[in-house]
Amino acid sequence: QVQLVESGGGLVQAGGSLRLSCAASGRTFTRYAMGWFRQAPGKEREFVSAISWSGGSTYYADSVKGRFTISRDNAKNTVYLQMNSLKPEDTAVYYCAASPSWSITRQPYDYWGQGTQVTVSS
Repeated sequence: QVQLVESGGGLVQAGGSLRLSCAASGRTFTRYAMGWFRQAPGKEREFVSAISWSGGSTYYADSVKGRFTISRDNAKNTVYLQMNSLKPEDTAVYYCAASPSWSITRQPYDYWGQGTQVTVSS
């Protein structure tokens, strides 16, 4: 089992920044690729970004590329999502997830956090 707890969400004006954190506990953190997903009201959960177990590989959805940065600190069992130049369309609940294999789709992600709300006002 891996337990994931997100934090760092909140209300921010368009153009602002937030940094989300996801603290992991349980099984060895470095065994897992980590991903961030988001779900806006009335929409399906969508992929945002992923990072490999070592941090050497990252991937971003086109909608956030150049604005968001994913990183991880394996010594702290934590993954981060730095979000800059936020837009109202970034408003969603953001979830972190752990996968035993590298993926940009939901299916291999076995463990999920409870989510943190990000609201961007125009």
